[in-house]
Amino acid sequence: MTKTRFSTRLILNSVFNIQKTLTMKTMSAIAFIVLLTLSVQPAISQIPAPVQSQPVALTGGTIHTMAGDVIENGTILFEKGKITAVGTDVTIPSGAVRENVTGKHIYPGLIDSWSQMGLYEIGAVSMTVDINEQGPINPNVRAERAFNAESRHIGVARSAGVLTAVSSPGGGLISGQSAAMMLEGWSWEEMTLKPGVGLIVNWPNPRSTNYQDQLRQLRSTFADAKAYHKAKQAMVNGNGPRIDFDSRWESMIPVISQERPVVVNAGEVRQIQDAITWSTEEEVRLIILGGNDAHLVSEHLKSRNIPVILTSVLSSPFRSWQAYDAAYSLPAKLHEAGVRFSIAGGASAPNANRLPHEAGAAIAYGLPSDAALEAVTSAAAEILGLDDHIGSLETGKDATLIITDGNPIEYATQIEQVYIQGRKSDMMDNHKQLYEKFREKVDQRQAE
Repeated sequence: MTKTRFSTRLILNSVFNIQKTLTMKTMSAIAFIVLLTLSVQPAISQIPAPVQSQPVALTGGTIHTMAGDVIENGTILFEKGKITAVGTDVTIPSGAVRENVTGKHIYPGLIDSWSQMGLYEIGAVSMTVDINEQGPINPNVRAERAFNAESRHIGVARSAGVLTAVSSPGGGLISGQSAAMMLEGWSWEEMTLKPGVGLIVNWPNPRSTNYQDQLRQLRSTFADAKAYHKAKQAMVNGNGPRIDFDSRWESMIPVISQERPVVVNAGEVRQIQDAITWSTEEEVRLIILGGNDAHLVSEHLKSRNIPVILTSVLSSPFRSWQAYDAAYSLPAKLHEAGVRFSIAGGASAPNANRLPHEAGAAIAYGLPSDAALEAVTSAAAEILGLDDHIGSLETGKDATLIITDGNPIEYATQIEQVYIQGRKSDMMDNHKQLYEKFREKVDQRQAE
């Protein structure tokens, strides 16, 4: 195909000449179009795999079920996206696709417990970032509705073994509802594993002058939601007048009914303590997100069975006076204290492929290897209410798994193939495409 080439200087000069007559939004749109036009080679777009149409049996591999003992020389059979058998004596039906994975390892797909996957593409292009909504109170925002199924970051994360990302909105006091998204499919509807995983609340800064005002706003919001729920129940039962539908309070009914947790972004010890007190008063289920100081209140967290989603283990100390390994050793401290936790990355979609390294780094600073792997598989699924679908390889659960040449949280391990609900995913991604491109450049230069 012949490619039309444009003069970069000519295009940019034309844009600058009309700058004075255009709005900032229009200028941003033009700049984005120019960037696309000047791309010599577009990023590759992975083709979603078809829905599983026949049984698949992976034979001869070492199966790490995360629900019991490791199965050597085992077979895992799945059909219509569900695991139907796991073990050493599995009857393989006729017509099944057999794949010999002798010498390889099979693990559950990794879970990114807190992510902006599908909501964030290019930081410098605002129209590709859909994380924050206007206003401080947005409980009715649903992350899955804004999810970009064509994101180039999906393939990169998938190649690292991350097969499920809990995409979460941000901004304001109440950001909205997170959603567990499978990293395979044609559209957000097809990729949504579970909507409404949790209600994201950003706990205010206790050192802020309006800290108490923000807490009053939070309490008022929950009081309004409870009043709406009570009035709606009365209306349904014929004991009250008709009330107008309100999407904000409607979306909070599962939260105040304790069907859905509140995920509170809180790092400092006072934030965590105040969030625990508040959740007790409101009678809601609580998950702490961030939890930089969680080890300082570990007894409190354990006694109330409050889990923590740790973010950015690969991080510098939280305070200038802390030891260099404050973040690295935090998972080990919580594990020793008996606090349930999962490990997430820093939410950044472009860096979601670093999730295995976040868990792996914790091993070097005292966290047992099994616990580190659980923190990105079975423990993450249990904390987020996804354990009926993913997190372990058991009969009846989704065939969402990875085939590797070693432990997936070891830096040198290669993810050779992934399946998501039985779909055999395309393993090409933007990083690999760029590698192949510039590998060819080196080969051509060496041949000259």
